[in-house]
Amino acid sequence: MQVFKHLKRVVTDWFLCGMVLATVLAYFFPHFGATGGGMHAEYVVNIGVFVVFFLHGVNLSSEQVVNGLKNWRLHLMIQAFTFIVFPVIWLICDLTLGSHAPALLMLGFFYLCALPSTISSSVALTGTAGGNVPAAILNASLSSVLGIFITPWLVSLLLGTGAGGIDLGSTLLKLCAILLLPLILGQLMRPLLGKFFSRHKKYTNLIDKVVILLLVYAAFCNSMLSGLWENQGTSVLVTAFVGTAVLLAVILLMTTSTARLLKFDHGDKVAAVFCATKKSLAAGAPMAALIFGSNPGLGLILLPIMIYHPMQLIVCSVIAENYANRHKQQLSDAALEEARAA
Repeated sequence: MQVFKHLKRVVTDWFLCGMVLATVLAYFFPHFGATGGGMHAEYVVNIGVFVVFFLHGVNLSSEQVVNGLKNWRLHLMIQAFTFIVFPVIWLICDLTLGSHAPALLMLGFFYLCALPSTISSSVALTGTAGGNVPAAILNASLSSVLGIFITPWLVSLLLGTGAGGIDLGSTLLKLCAILLLPLILGQLMRPLLGKFFSRHKKYTNLIDKVVILLLVYAAFCNSMLSGLWENQGTSVLVTAFVGTAVLLAVILLMTTSTARLLKFDHGDKVAAVFCATKKSLAAGAPMAALIFGSNPGLGLILLPIMIYHPMQLIVCSVIAENYANRHKQQLSDAALEEARAA
């Protein structure tokens, strides 16, 4: 019943419905959202991304980040899973199964594996499950900043930096200008604007999601005009869905086992599992537009993270409730034991 409850919540989420609508609109109105079209996506999206990361910088509490600095084993585990273990899993799958999937879809899976962790849902789920929230804030924030540099570097290792690859230097400059610079500016402006935006955080989240929807729409518009989807059958969607589900299951099993092996307490274990398994669509969509440019295959490249995003929300929400219930029971049992001892 819990699974159906969380599934209903995701199905009725306007943002997830908006992603479906964006792909449908791209099918019927591809010229409007494509590069050079009436929406002027190449300018509108960049401005929107700049604003979003500025707001992230304003809302990022440096005090909470500092509070979580001491637990180095937890931080090392989360960052290692995010930027090393995920790509290694992809490499193993590519060597064994890569020839059975379209090259662009495999690139999409690699891009998913190279992305940083998400901030909002990682922190929210950690809090729900009674986990170490300061550590979650620190690691999710650190992951987002590191991802600006590590994600394009990892992509360049796969595609190369020459002809047919990506211009790593130019890409990093663009990412710093559109993602890192506004984040720093937001932090600098936090003393002046922090309280105002904390009172209106729902509008910040709204802007964030609208920009992502514009990115998804623009990416699929370019893919539609290129004829990419005409050459793909339903097998691509099935492959993407199954591959994403297996990836999430494997990484959840590995993070849980590793946290247990490292003998983390409940709070650190929760933070480790949720921060090390999540991948950010909020960072992934704008970064993809900058890394891959107007590549007509961008829609297919984004497909795995678009599937992973709602899937991780459903599965991790169920896990968070189970963690919370188990922790409450443990606290209750401990209190009862103390009462008996007294």
